[in-house]
Parts: sequence; C-alpha cells; structure tokens
Amino acid sequence: MELTEADKKQLEKKGISKEKVLGQIETFKEGIPFVRLEKAAVVSDGISKFSEVEEQKFIKKFEDAIKKISLLKFVPASGAASRMFKAMFNFLDTYDPKVEKFEAYLDRTKDKDVKAFFDGYKNFAFYDLIQKRIAGKTSSKDEEKYLFVKEMLLSEGLDFGIYPKGLLPFHDYGKHTATPFEEHLKEAVAYAQVNNEANLHFTISEQHGEMFNKEFKTAGERVTKEATTSFTVNYSFQKPSTDTIAVTLDNKPFRNSDGSLLFRPAGHGSLIENLNEQDADIIFIKNIDNVVVPRFSDDVARSKKILAGLLLELQNKAFEYAKLLDGDNLTSELLETIKSFLEKDLNVRFSDKFGGFSIGQQIEILKDKINRPIRICGMVKNEGEPGGGPFWIRDAHDHISLQIIESAQVDMDNPAQVDILKNSTHFNPVDLVCGVKNYKGEKFNLLNFVDAKQGFITQKTKEGKDLKALELPGLWNGAMAFWNTIFVEVPLVTFNPVKTVNDLLKPAHQVK
Repeated sequence: MELTEADKKQLEKKGISKEKVLGQIETFKEGIPFVRLEKAAVVSDGISKFSEVEEQKFIKKFEDAIKKISLLKFVPASGAASRMFKAMFNFLDTYDPKVEKFEAYLDRTKDKDVKAFFDGYKNFAFYDLIQKRIAGKTSSKDEEKYLFVKEMLLSEGLDFGIYPKGLLPFHDYGKHTATPFEEHLKEAVAYAQVNNEANLHFTISEQHGEMFNKEFKTAGERVTKEATTSFTVNYSFQKPSTDTIAVTLDNKPFRNSDGSLLFRPAGHGSLIENLNEQDADIIFIKNIDNVVVPRFSDDVARSKKILAGLLLELQNKAFEYAKLLDGDNLTSELLETIKSFLEKDLNVRFSDKFGGFSIGQQIEILKDKINRPIRICGMVKNEGEPGGGPFWIRDAHDHISLQIIESAQVDMDNPAQVDILKNSTHFNPVDLVCGVKNYKGEKFNLLNFVDAKQGFITQKTKEGKDLKALELPGLWNGAMAFWNTIFVEVPLVTFNPVKTVNDLLKPAHQVK
C-alpha cells in the first residue's frame, strides 16, 4: 500500500499508524472466521442461578464492602435515536393526509408499528409537549396524526430523529418528564453510591456534549435534591484512532471523492479504550436505553447488588490465590485447589495436556489464568429478542471458553452450528459488573484481553459505490474475550431496552 503525503498527514491527525491500517487490510483479505460454538450455556452448565439465601449473602457482602471500595457506573450513550423512529420516518414518507384517510392507510399498508404508535401515543412522555406545539395547526384528526410525527422527528420541530437516545423524554412524572440520562442518575443512587456520592461515566458523541451538560444541570439538581446524593459525571468520546479503514470489494483502500482515505467508526468495541481509562474497584456497565420507572427500581437495584457481591466473593478468592502463586510455598495440592477454583468458579477450561506439564509450567499457566479482569454478566431468559447470547466456544487453538456471541458471528450455513444457536435459553441484556484490578490494586491493561479475531466485516455503500467496513470486536463480545467470565440468570424485569419508540408504551416505561 503506497501512502501519499496527504495520507500520512491524515493518519497522523487521526492517531492511526500505517502498521495498524496494513493489519486491517490484511484482515479484510483473510476474512474473519466464524466462531465455533461448542454448546449453548445453560443453567448449571455455564449460567449460575442462585437461591434466595445465596442472593441475600451476596447482597450483604456488597453492602458490607461498599464504604471501602470505589464504584463507577459506565454507560455507553453515543447512540442516536434515528433507528428508534424508523417506522415513523417511513410513515412520513408514505402517508399524505390530504389524499388518504388514516384508516385507509392502515388497510393498505398493514403497518402494525404505526397502528401501535397511534393506539397508545397519548401515553408517550412527549405527547402533551407535541400537542401544545401543533395546537390549532390542523383541520382534521388525520392531519393531526401526520403533523404530530412531523413535529416529533424533523428539524423544524423537536428533531427527535437525530437526538441522542439518552436525552429523549422517556418517562412522564406529571410535573416533569425524565430522560434515560436522569434515570441512570437515580439508578446510581440505588446501588452505585458511596457515602452519598455517585460516579458515572457516559460515552457520548462529541457533538452532543453541550446537550448532556445542559441535561445534567437540570436533572442532576432534581435528583440530588430528591436523593441527597451528589454526582460526579464524566464523558468521553469514541476515539478517532479507533476508526477502521474501509476498502473496496477487492481489498484496496477506499478513497473519498476528494482522494482522502475513508475511515469509519468501528462500533461499540472501540469503547474498550474508554473503559480502560476508568479507575474504580467495581464498574457497572449498562446501556443507556435500559432503564425503568420507580416501581421496578428496587428489583433492578437488588439484582445489581447480587452480581456485585458475587464479584467481590470471587475476586477475594482469586486475589488470595494469585498472591500465593507469587510466593514460594507452592505444593501440588495447592495448585490443584487453585485449578479447581478456576474451573468451578471462574469457568476456566484447561488443556488435557495440563497434567503432563512440569510444576513450573503449571504455575505459569495458573498465574496467567487467574491474573485477568473478571466480568459477571447478567443473562435473561430468551424471549425472542434479537442479539447476542451466552455460549461455550472453541477457538483456533482448541481452547474452550464462555463468550457472548452474536448471531452474525455464527455460520448460518452449518446446520450443527445453527442447532446450537437455536438451543440457547438465555439472552445478553448488557448487564455487566466488572473487576479490572489485580490483587495488588493495579489496573489491568484491558487492551491485552481483546480477541481481535472476533470483529465483523460488513458491506456498505458510499456515494453509490460498494465497500467493505470493519467493526472491532464488540465491547462485551470479543473485546472482553480473554476476561474471566461468569454468567448469572437475572430477572426479566431488569431488561427493558427501547429499540423502537413503541417500547416506551410497555409497563416498565409507564410511571402511572
């Protein structure tokens, strides 16, 4: 690949090395292999399910430790709301109230999403706001419906179509509406505050920084007053250095019409760099749109405390054993105890050859396996939601591990693999509690635990030309592939994402 002077300046400005670009082009040429599913993780084989007594023990463990540790809530929040409103944008494009009755439109299109929207739209938190803005501007109910959507989505109205999802009015409290951002502040009060102080970190798009600051001023003051908790809120952006080069279909660098190289944002896997810059003993990770109204908040907080208490229990044992492995008093019995802990509690799988290795080799392997970040991942029963799930996989070196796998990573032309995929009983709601330090209190470099072979190659178009794009391994997928992983069944009530605007009509998002 020959770089022009302009190319070199472009790479330097973005903070991307030539070697990185060449490596990405090589990945395009080689392709990314499908993962090999060994079997679905299920309760008692990869997923833990606890009794009431065990749950209470973990809650107590967390609550007893909370004043001695630092906590952080890490919320990926850069997503725009455009996909949420896909059906309603389509409605604006295909419906004209001047030439067609609304009922005739529904008969013609059989559009269930639009029907559900208008059947329940009085229950949206933004209903009253929009009705006030369009009052007196319409001559019929059909025209009112059309104008309602136009006012909601387009730039001459509220412009929700390009809003960051975290700042949309989700919940109606009568005197005010609350955004997901505000609901995350409230959640932090319930399980992520120490001595009435809570720390949150949101990854956002750079252009939305001022909007989030404005929301924090209003919502932060409101929640602080209600909960007597003060908040430290920080933001970071997806780094330009994590963008990946796009290529033509024959794997040559794709160039824009001005001759510059085309780089594209590489998906939420880029955020492993943002997470790597955070410093806390326990980090809770949850998506921006997965929030609830108050009547469900106790259940959510309880679930988080259980996961955090489990993390502390496992981490304490791991730290104790990691310290012993650095010492001199190592017996074969102790090594077997540590190996058993890794297998039973941290789901680590060892090669059949392990027993034939020398004591020195065994010690090095055990050190490598135990000195890793730990993630406790909540899993909900699969209710048909699209997205990733928990599986045992076998990598190219025949190592077996627990991973969160997306359907796009599976060879759908392989009936045996499809069968394993269909046998999955649980779904990944993005509900993680993470320990990112070693027994000495030093932070792990999380970039050392990424499986680069779990990225995605997708086909896109730019200015009418086909191209291939590279997504980095997802934050909770390949970006955490070499962490020690524990899956735990959590209640369905903890999973309430808003993928489409109509999800806001579900009970979890209705205050009354």
